[in-house]
Amino acid sequence: MSDLNSEKQPLIQIRGLYKLFGKNSKKVMERVHKGESKDQILVDTAHTLGLRDINIEVNAGEIFVIMGLSGSGKSTLIRHFNRLIDPTEGEILVEGADITEFSPKQLESFRQQKMSMVFQRFGLMPHRTVIDNVAYGLTVQGVNKKERLEKAQEWLNTVGLSGYEQQYPAQLSGGQQQRVGLARALCTDAEILLMDEAFSALDPLIRSEMQDQLIELQSKLQKTIVFITHDLDEALRLGDRIAILKDGELVQQGAPEEILLNPATDYVEAFVKDVNRARALTVETVMKPPECRITAETIGEALKQMRKSSEEYGYYINDDGYQGIILQETLEEAVETGSNNNISTVVVETVPAIQADSLLEAVIPDTLDTDFPLPVIDDDGQLQGLLSRSSLAEVLSDSSTATSH
Repeated sequence: MSDLNSEKQPLIQIRGLYKLFGKNSKKVMERVHKGESKDQILVDTAHTLGLRDINIEVNAGEIFVIMGLSGSGKSTLIRHFNRLIDPTEGEILVEGADITEFSPKQLESFRQQKMSMVFQRFGLMPHRTVIDNVAYGLTVQGVNKKERLEKAQEWLNTVGLSGYEQQYPAQLSGGQQQRVGLARALCTDAEILLMDEAFSALDPLIRSEMQDQLIELQSKLQKTIVFITHDLDEALRLGDRIAILKDGELVQQGAPEEILLNPATDYVEAFVKDVNRARALTVETVMKPPECRITAETIGEALKQMRKSSEEYGYYINDDGYQGIILQETLEEAVETGSNNNISTVVVETVPAIQADSLLEAVIPDTLDTDFPLPVIDDDGQLQGLLSRSSLAEVLSDSSTATSH
């Protein structure tokens, strides 16, 4: 997952978006604005409310996941991003330009160069070879044959399909076909990728591999990806942020840990209750501030720092960063025996440090193997926080809902 979700202006802004399917949608919209239910509108008018007042912002370089069950409106929504479906009301801004006002020619150029789409059922052309499928978007753009085949070859290599260039889609497995679809979408250099249930037709093992590949590719490419899924585990694994739809309405959006720890509605809570939190949450979401940092150079000063804390141990940090744990008892013994005043002579207990972005699942063994909260350090070895057994148990227990962190 990317770290680039702090752009000044969102790359994509969906504002007040409504979609009502039916012949007299403009007229029936009055009933929608009065708050009538989707079911009532359908019974009375034979019009289907697909989306109601959707407001979403997608930042450059992030994976933004839209999820919900069948009929929630997620596929309808993603098709608005490139105007495969036109809204009944609302704005769709990409880099500040409202694409609902684009002419057919502008829209064609926008789809060819700005936005690519990866479909659930691969969408490959059976009569074209793998390399020609990948190069297809460049063919449409009018790129010369030599250049487009070179570029297509690069992307086939990137997704691990070197050697399959002259095969046809029917000769490939489902996972291989989806890799071709991904390579084709990436080949046009489009800034935005739309992925509609892209992995849901794959076997679980292949699906997991494709998720890994997408995460790896994204770390290098920093594309803006809008990813549709009905699978919360997939959403939590891939998403920098997640929007959850129900019956065409947005019920919650936020970072994965926000949704997991603070579900906004009973509907979202039902979604998250069976999630394996250890595989979904990182150390950063659970860690607490350090109780006692020992930064002193002398034993006497260290003991002063220690006594200000409620704990009988502290995390020793010098110019090289975190070094280990020092016990109050050890410092007091050193004072009593009159040993060297320099703290570097004191015995430091080794307690393994962990990273903030580690999944909880990966650090559980270390948490159980030590009597002290694990120190969480950054890349420079500086102490960021602590992960205790009690914090871990609280967030992993079924009864835990909101957690302060």
